[in-house]
Amino acid sequence: MNKRNRPDDRPARGRLPIGTNEDVEFSEELADEDDREARRRAEAADCRAGLDG
Repeated sequence: MNKRNRPDDRPARGRLPIGTNEDVEFSEELADEDDREARRRAEAADCRAGLDG
């Protein structure tokens, strides 16, 4: 492996951290309108991707 492709323990300047996937429970009681819109958009995206069950 050459120096250019070698992994580095230090985070690169300007790069965002790698996110994680987490399953979270949706609570209709605690949801605001932004949460409801996000859920509608996620469900629509799942349908388009063929993940609607």
